[in-house]
This record gives sequence, C-alpha cells and structure tokens, in this order.
Amino acid sequence: MNPVVVVHGGGASSISEDRKERVRQGIIRAATAGYNILKEGGSAVDAVEGAVTILEDDPEFNAGCGSVLNVNGEVEMDASIMNGKDLSSGAVSAVQCIANPIRLARLVMEKTPHCFLTDQGAAKFAAAMGIPTVPGEQLVTERNLKRLEKEKHEKCAQKPDQQKNLGTVGAVALDCKGNVAYATSTGGIVNKMAGRVGDTPCIGSGGYADNDIGAISTTGHGESILKVNLARLTLFHVEQGKTLEEAADLSLGYMKSKLKGLGGVILINKAGDWAVKWTSASMPWAAAKDRKLHAGIDLGETSITDLP
Repeated sequence: MNPVVVVHGGGASSISEDRKERVRQGIIRAATAGYNILKEGGSAVDAVEGAVTILEDDPEFNAGCGSVLNVNGEVEMDASIMNGKDLSSGAVSAVQCIANPIRLARLVMEKTPHCFLTDQGAAKFAAAMGIPTVPGEQLVTERNLKRLEKEKHEKCAQKPDQQKNLGTVGAVALDCKGNVAYATSTGGIVNKMAGRVGDTPCIGSGGYADNDIGAISTTGHGESILKVNLARLTLFHVEQGKTLEEAADLSLGYMKSKLKGLGGVILINKAGDWAVKWTSASMPWAAAKDRKLHAGIDLGETSITDLP
C-alpha cells in the first residue's frame, strides 16, 4: 500500500498576502513530516499526530501556540485522534497550558479506557502522563490579542460574522499496512464563552476514521459541523458508493443549505485516493503521495512539487 497523508490548516474567510507564504510553508512542512513518518514505516496514527503537532507549534494556525482567545483572553484548546484499524479514539477539550493537545488526545486513546477527557480531568491526566505545562501566556500571540480586541469591538456594533471563525488544523493518513487515521486540533473561535467546545474533539464531527471506508478531518463553523455530524455524514456518502469529491460536496452542501454553515474537509479512502473540498473562501492544504506534494490555499490554485 502506498502511503498517503493530507493536511489542512483550517477554513478561512481570507488570508492576507503577507501571511500566505508563511501559511503555505507551514502546511507543506506538516505534510512532508507526516509523509516521512509513513515512508519510514510509521503508522497512520504516528503520521497524523506528527503532522498536527507541527501545525500546533506554528503560530500561523489556530491550534496550540496560535490558538485564538476566549472572552477572558485565555487559550482553551480541543483535539481528537482516531485509529481506523479498531476505531479507538482519544479526545480532549478546554485544555489550557499544554503545547500539544493532540499528544494528550493520543494518550487518552492509548492509556485510558475512555475516549474523551475535559478541562481539569484532562489536566490531571496530562500531569500524570508527564506532559509538561507551559505558561498560558506562552500560547498567546500578539495577532490573537488584536483579533480578540477587534472581535469584541465589532460584536458591540453588529452580529459576529460566522465566516471569520473557521480555523482548525487536521490531518488524515493511510499507512503501508492499509490503516487509516485522522487528527484534528483547534483553539476554537475568537471571543467564545469560557468552556465552549466545538466540533473538533467530537468523534464523527471533527473527524472519523474506519479502515473499511477511509478517514476525514473537518474544519469550519463548529456549531454547524456538530449539528450535521459532518465527518461521519461525508463518510456515509462514501459508503453509499459516492466518489470522495461527490461525498464532500454533498455533506458540505447540506451544511450550507440547512444551516448557512461554511467549512472544509480533507479525506482519503482505503484505496489511497484523496480529496480536499471547502465552502469557505480559502483552506490551506497539502497532500503527499507517490513522492509528489500537492498544495494550495485558494480555489483552483494547486502546486505540485517532487518530494526528495
């Protein structure tokens, strides 16, 4: 089986020209790292965790150290991961002072009988597992302080724009043994209530993986994604015989028509085919397969380069 990895950097209303190159390089770095893990015989779970960790460590993306701030100016992060081999899953929500929530989600999957830990329970488990805490302010960027200020100002003036709050990072992979996995991680939405949890840590909404079908990671307006179970809905269409593109178009179209919710998906099937689709203005993505790296940000714009 030829390994494949696809990553996304979140649906976005628009990415400013000065940030585009940094975002593109970050997404390419994550896809390349995930692909190298697979090429060296690593598992699909290793690859998605590795790719997402790189995006969590990149301040350009809304996860880890680039997470947006809640109403109190604090970072609260959500993440989930799933192994398509046996449907084992791990998720965390509302975690603070941890650099890589996706690593914690994997530990929930592998070291507890549970699927999902939240807030203080997740923090205690992280400490028990030896995951170091980082000062909360270390995860706060100047850009996100400004975004919170702007959002609070605009909220006084008008209804907040759903389109602005679409950042998440995610990855899907197929390894040489035919196993699939997904990982998704986020800081949520700007100016959210403390304790707000979106789709990202919810299995079936923020992502899903099943060796018999494929794997998917989603991004977009979290409340809309939750209401339609976007990840599982898309894979349901794949099960019904739709192509990956058709399945993605159907589920994203349903979410848009039913709820005016915008978003995006990356998905792969058990044969190693992959697709990327979004209804937001843009979605940074990259896919690595057969030593080729495909990448893009805006609709109709794809670059293909050779991997070493």
